[in-house]
Amino acid sequence: MFELAPLIDIPFDRRHQCWFCGEPSSMQLSYTKEHYTPHPSLMVPACKECFKIAKQHKLTSIWDCKMAVKDELMRIYEKHLAIGVNWTKQELEESEFEDKVFGGFKKSAWMMYEIARDRVNYPAWPLSLNGVPLEDFGYGADFSFDGVNYSSVTQAIKFYAKQFVLDKRFLEDIISIVGKQRFGFAIRVAQINIAATPELKRQVINDLKLENQD
Repeated sequence: MFELAPLIDIPFDRRHQCWFCGEPSSMQLSYTKEHYTPHPSLMVPACKECFKIAKQHKLTSIWDCKMAVKDELMRIYEKHLAIGVNWTKQELEESEFEDKVFGGFKKSAWMMYEIARDRVNYPAWPLSLNGVPLEDFGYGADFSFDGVNYSSVTQAIKFYAKQFVLDKRFLEDIISIVGKQRFGFAIRVAQINIAATPELKRQVINDLKLENQD
C-alpha cells in the first residue's frame, strides 16, 4: 500500500503559510526520497503557484527545489522587483503620475514591489519531522543586496545586468576582483563603462586588479 510522505513540523504562527514564499497555503508538495536525496521523504505546505513551480523543479533535494522556486518567482515578478531598483517609495509618492495611464501605477507600484520582494525574501522555517531537525547542509547560503535576497551572487548579477542593460561578463569580472561585499560598487563601475570599448573594459579590469592587490 502506498504511504504518504510525512508532513514537516509547522510552527503555530506559520500554520497557514507556504513554506516557499509565505503566501497562504492550499496545497501540500510531496517530495519522495531518491538514492541521492540527503533527507527523508516529506511534504511541505505550498501555495498553488509555488506548488506548480516546485513540481517541475524537484532537483536533488527540497532545498534545491526551494532555490529553483525562488529563481522562478524572480523571473515571473521581475518587473515588480525592478520597481524597487528604479524607484523609492518617496519618489513614487511625489511623482506627478495622475492620469488614467500612470495614476494606477503610482497607487499600486510600491505595493506590488513589496509583495514580490517579501515572497522572494521569505525565510522558510528550518525543517524537522516529528520534532527531529533535518540538517540543511548549508543550503541557506544566499546573497542579499539592496533589500532583496537572491539565491546566489550569480542570480543577482543576472538580474542587475538585465535591468541596467549591463555587460554581464564585465560585471562578473569586476565582482571577481572586488568581492561580492562591494556589489554596489561593481554595478556603478559597470554603469560608468556601459558604452566602453572592449579594450577600455580590459583596462578597467587591469586597473582594478592593481588597486586590489594585497
